[in-house]
Amino acid sequence: MGANPELESLFPEKKRVRNPFVPIGALITAGVLTAGLISFKQGNSQLGQMLMRARVVAQGGTVALMVGTAAYYGEKF
Repeated sequence: MGANPELESLFPEKKRVRNPFVPIGALITAGVLTAGLISFKQGNSQLGQMLMRARVVAQGGTVALMVGTAAYYGEKF
């Protein structure tokens, strides 16, 4: 990064592989969480509970995508 060119030649930067599904999963999780909190505030606890369960599923899916992507691309290097 400009500090020592000799070190940069020894340790080239790796280009990180990005998974486009992870940010999408995070946005879905945030959206479901927001909807659940709004429904709780409005007094609809049944809908809020259902949305909180959906949030956990969305969060689990996002984490599974992260782990799966890391495992898939980790084996390629």
